[in-house]
Amino acid sequence: MTVLARLNAANQLTLLRMLLIPVFAILVIYEYPGAALLVFVTAGLTDLFDGVIARRTGQQSTLGAWLDPMADKLLITTMFVVLTLPMPHYANRLPLWLTVLIISRDVGIVATVAIVNLAVGRRTFKPSFLGKVTTAAYIVTGVVVLFFNYRGQASPVVTAGIWTSLALTLASGFHYLSQVARKL
Repeated sequence: MTVLARLNAANQLTLLRMLLIPVFAILVIYEYPGAALLVFVTAGLTDLFDGVIARRTGQQSTLGAWLDPMADKLLITTMFVVLTLPMPHYANRLPLWLTVLIISRDVGIVATVAIVNLAVGRRTFKPSFLGKVTTAAYIVTGVVVLFFNYRGQASPVVTAGIWTSLALTLASGFHYLSQVARKL
């Protein structure tokens, strides 16, 4: 039996999302905005469906609990980095300051959880509703940027996505800090 066959359907979808990440980055960099949009939407949908499948079929696993957030972080980080790169052939870019802020927030969350677990003992930090909304907003922002780049036009919808992502990044960052303070 192959390793892939031993994985449940939810974990297979998560692995598919991880495999789509470099494909997405290459398509953006080499100026295939339509294909990049399609791959990114597909990766985003695997994020939606892997959780639904795991819950409805009782396939929640420790592996999935580790892989899913890792795949999310890799997809979001890659999306922000490649859509921040200075590529004159695209009408819309994400600002560097937003990308730095979002990556810093994620690194801060991971580092804080690691420190708390090492210093105080094992604590679990389940994703909050606000954290899930923030991730969804990041994906929507990425889709909007990719869509308008595919159309070759600048759009104020991209600006709205940038400011929404900023607001949710700050709100969820402070929310995670308050969760840590309560756990301690």
